[in-house]
Amino acid sequence: MSAKPIELMAPAGSFESMMAAIQGGANSVYFGVEQLNMRARSSINFSISDLPEIAALCERYHVRSYLTLNTIIYDHDVRMVKSLLTAAKAAGITAVIAADHAVIAIARQLQMEVHISTQVNITNLETIRFYSLFADVMVLSRELSIRQIKDICEGIQREQIKGPSGKLVEIEVFAHGALCMAVSGKCYLSLHTQNSSANRGACLQNCRRKYKVVDMEEGHELEIDNEYIMSPKDLCTIPFIDQLLEAGVRVLKIEGRGKGAEYVKTVTQCYREAIDAYNAQALTPEKIDRWMQAMEKVYNRGFWGGYMFGQHLGEWTNTSGSTATQRKIYLGKGNNYYAKSNIAEFKIESYPLQVGDTVMVIGKQIGVVETTITSLHVNDTGEATIANKGDLCAFPLNVPIHKSDKLYKIIAAEEMA
Repeated sequence: MSAKPIELMAPAGSFESMMAAIQGGANSVYFGVEQLNMRARSSINFSISDLPEIAALCERYHVRSYLTLNTIIYDHDVRMVKSLLTAAKAAGITAVIAADHAVIAIARQLQMEVHISTQVNITNLETIRFYSLFADVMVLSRELSIRQIKDICEGIQREQIKGPSGKLVEIEVFAHGALCMAVSGKCYLSLHTQNSSANRGACLQNCRRKYKVVDMEEGHELEIDNEYIMSPKDLCTIPFIDQLLEAGVRVLKIEGRGKGAEYVKTVTQCYREAIDAYNAQALTPEKIDRWMQAMEKVYNRGFWGGYMFGQHLGEWTNTSGSTATQRKIYLGKGNNYYAKSNIAEFKIESYPLQVGDTVMVIGKQIGVVETTITSLHVNDTGEATIANKGDLCAFPLNVPIHKSDKLYKIIAAEEMA
């Protein structure tokens, strides 16, 4: 395979997460605008007016920006699609991730770069050949094995399948994050039960709930060892990232536009380090263990290798929520920053803050910053060991904060049990 650098793509459900992705070492970010994306309900999402700011931020840090517009499109959506793509093109957004042929066609008319979404469910070389008429980058179905991925990548090289740019088609795969029990996310449970379509970005995640199986003839409840029989564990490919990259994949994509900025930064940073270690021929079991432990601290449902090796139909989680080993609890908001002395001041609105606590500050410009409280000033009365609800407290921080920034305390998960 060619020696072209591997691209690491991270999710951005908000400006805080976008900055966190950049801090973590992402080469590109993907985001949704308004309602025409697969995380229309679960993430904050941006507005059309945010596009120039997104493009400028990404350009400043030399990061590619991808607008995700991959839901089912109806006739009444087409006008919005045209407006959105026109605005994205004018703002300088790098590319659009699309599934519907209407979106692909409109983007091509605007001469905007197109990436084919996993919602298309690409599973073979002939489909690659078809979409190469419109796109240079394609996301493969999540259900493929590494062997199948490698066959497709080798086929592109062997048959010199090129996209509109004249360059060989690049293959992208999801490397980390939530998996859907349905093929490439095509699920109707949410639509069937609550008229909220997953294929329009409004999934209510019925699969993440507990269910009982009842014999309708006699009313007997069947015994189920795992209560969450439709909720897969999260995909994690770091333990075999060398095999995935050697298969010919050029873009690794992290799932998580609905998750917090600390998740985005941590997972992105781990995959950045793993890719760099692979390129330096310095991958070791010890490093992999360290990355796994770091990712276990943020939101996850447990990890497995997905369908990459083809031997499992699924590994199911035993909880409806996160199994993260750490949690963050909200403390308060930024109040002031004293640049000469590098002191940040916050208004405590909930739980106490004490010397020795590990805290996290999250904000639009600051991204995600962690520190340990070594000294604390409370209400201008001098040094103290604790700040309580209603107090103004200040502590050393080398990064300027803003009034919209939020302060969290990081604690072990069992402390919240």
